[in-house]
Amino acid sequence: MVHLELLRHGETEQGGGLRGSLDDALTEQGWTQLRSAVQGAGPWDRLISSPLQRCARFAEEVALANALPLHYEAGLQELHFGDWEGRSAAELMDSDADALGRFWADPYAFTPPNGEPLLQFEARVLAATQRLQQRHAGERLLLVTHGGVMRLLLARARGLPRQDLLQVNVGYAQRFRLSLDAGGRLAELP
Repeated sequence: MVHLELLRHGETEQGGGLRGSLDDALTEQGWTQLRSAVQGAGPWDRLISSPLQRCARFAEEVALANALPLHYEAGLQELHFGDWEGRSAAELMDSDADALGRFWADPYAFTPPNGEPLLQFEARVLAATQRLQQRHAGERLLLVTHGGVMRLLLARARGLPRQDLLQVNVGYAQRFRLSLDAGGRLAELP
């Protein structure tokens, strides 16, 4: 069993919308959100971070301040939204409302144009967490990652149907605790 504490990155310079694989930096507010989120949290045995700077720079700060090992895990990067990257839902409602509606209704059944299919995203994220379970069984890990990754893991831990993935709310700098057993079963912890 491995204990995963999930932490979403804070506010980014480019603001909301579908950031996906875009490598935005954190705003000062984003840094403040994250520092506040981890105050009094832990202890952790190590940090695991998405390599995108909105996660990695903060993970580096926490690792340094707590003398913890840090590993970058590409499998924990956000869903690639293809042609929708960098666009807001409002923009997409104006230009591509039908497609956006189909994605919201069932993201597994509809992939944004030139985007990463949810089944591939799910396989990538679950393979990454399985590697973490195998390498770090018995440890407490802080995972600094993205909203989509956290929604996926929380939906699985909560036993939600796939089409309800986007109903899981994950705010900037929000933390959740999960356990992951050797069989790949996730459970949400208080």
